[in-house]
Amino acid sequence: MKQEHLGSDFDNFLKQEGLLAECEAGALKRVVAWQIAQEMKRRKISRAKLASRMKTNRATLDRLFSENESSVTLQLLEQAALALGRKLKIELA
Repeated sequence: MKQEHLGSDFDNFLKQEGLLAECEAGALKRVVAWQIAQEMKRRKISRAKLASRMKTNRATLDRLFSENESSVTLQLLEQAALALGRKLKIELA
Protein backbone atom coordinates (compact mmCIF):
# COMPACT_ATOMS: atom_id res chain seq x y z
CA MET A 1 0.00 0.00 0.00
CA LYS A 2 1.42 3.34 -1.08
CA GLN A 3 1.20 6.07 1.56
CA GLU A 4 0.25 9.50 0.35
CA HIS A 5 2.04 12.54 1.67
CA LEU A 6 -0.14 14.17 4.31
CA GLY A 7 0.22 17.70 5.58
CA SER A 8 2.47 20.50 4.45
CA ASP A 9 6.19 20.63 3.83
CA PHE A 10 8.71 21.48 6.52
CA ASP A 11 9.08 25.12 5.44
CA ASN A 12 5.34 25.61 5.82
CA PHE A 13 5.48 24.03 9.27
CA LEU A 14 8.29 26.37 10.34
CA LYS A 15 6.39 29.33 8.91
CA GLN A 16 3.24 28.39 10.81
CA GLU A 17 5.27 28.10 14.01
CA GLY A 18 6.94 31.46 13.39
CA LEU A 19 10.37 29.87 13.12
CA LEU A 20 11.15 30.02 9.40
CA ALA A 21 13.05 33.34 9.39
CA GLU A 22 15.13 32.33 12.42
CA CYS A 23 16.02 28.94 10.92
CA GLU A 24 16.93 30.42 7.55
CA ALA A 25 19.04 33.14 9.17
CA GLY A 26 20.91 30.53 11.21
CA ALA A 27 21.52 28.41 8.13
CA LEU A 28 22.79 31.39 6.12
CA LYS A 29 25.11 32.40 8.94
CA ARG A 30 26.52 28.86 9.15
CA VAL A 31 27.16 28.81 5.39
CA VAL A 32 29.01 32.15 5.47
CA ALA A 33 30.98 31.08 8.57
CA TRP A 34 31.95 27.87 6.77
CA GLN A 35 33.09 29.88 3.73
CA ILE A 36 35.16 32.15 5.97
CA ALA A 37 36.71 29.11 7.70
CA GLN A 38 37.56 27.60 4.29
CA GLU A 39 39.24 30.84 3.19
CA MET A 40 41.17 30.98 6.48
CA LYS A 41 42.33 27.40 5.94
CA ARG A 42 43.33 28.14 2.33
CA ARG A 43 45.36 31.17 3.42
CA LYS A 44 46.67 29.45 6.60
CA ILE A 45 45.27 32.19 8.86
CA SER A 46 44.43 31.37 12.47
CA ARG A 47 41.43 32.74 14.34
CA ALA A 48 43.76 34.85 16.46
CA LYS A 49 45.35 36.34 13.33
CA LEU A 50 41.94 37.00 11.74
CA ALA A 51 40.71 38.66 14.95
CA SER A 52 43.81 40.87 14.90
CA ARG A 53 43.20 41.84 11.27
CA MET A 54 39.56 42.63 12.13
CA LYS A 55 40.68 44.69 15.15
CA THR A 56 38.41 42.67 17.41
CA ASN A 57 38.84 40.05 20.11
CA ARG A 58 38.74 36.26 19.84
CA ALA A 59 35.45 36.06 21.79
CA THR A 60 33.69 38.14 19.13
CA LEU A 61 35.18 36.02 16.38
CA ASP A 62 34.24 32.81 18.21
CA ARG A 63 30.59 33.95 18.08
CA LEU A 64 30.87 33.95 14.30
CA PHE A 65 31.88 30.28 14.28
CA SER A 66 29.55 29.15 17.07
CA GLU A 67 26.97 26.53 16.05
CA ASN A 68 24.51 27.90 18.63
CA GLU A 69 24.89 31.62 17.95
CA SER A 70 22.92 32.82 14.95
CA SER A 71 22.74 36.52 15.79
CA VAL A 72 25.89 37.95 14.27
CA THR A 73 25.79 41.28 12.51
CA LEU A 74 26.35 41.92 8.84
CA GLN A 75 29.12 44.25 9.95
CA LEU A 76 30.98 41.38 11.64
CA LEU A 77 30.60 39.18 8.56
CA GLU A 78 31.80 42.02 6.31
CA GLN A 79 34.79 42.71 8.59
CA ALA A 80 35.80 39.05 8.42
CA ALA A 81 35.44 38.99 4.64
CA LEU A 82 37.47 42.17 4.20
CA ALA A 83 40.17 40.89 6.58
CA LEU A 84 40.51 37.93 4.20
CA GLY A 85 40.61 40.15 1.12
CA ARG A 86 37.08 39.17 0.11
CA LYS A 87 33.70 40.93 -0.10
CA LEU A 88 30.43 39.86 1.48
CA LYS A 89 27.68 39.61 -1.11
CA ILE A 90 24.05 39.49 -0.02
CA GLU A 91 21.15 39.36 -2.41
CA LEU A 92 17.41 39.17 -2.15
CA ALA A 93 16.07 36.15 -4.03
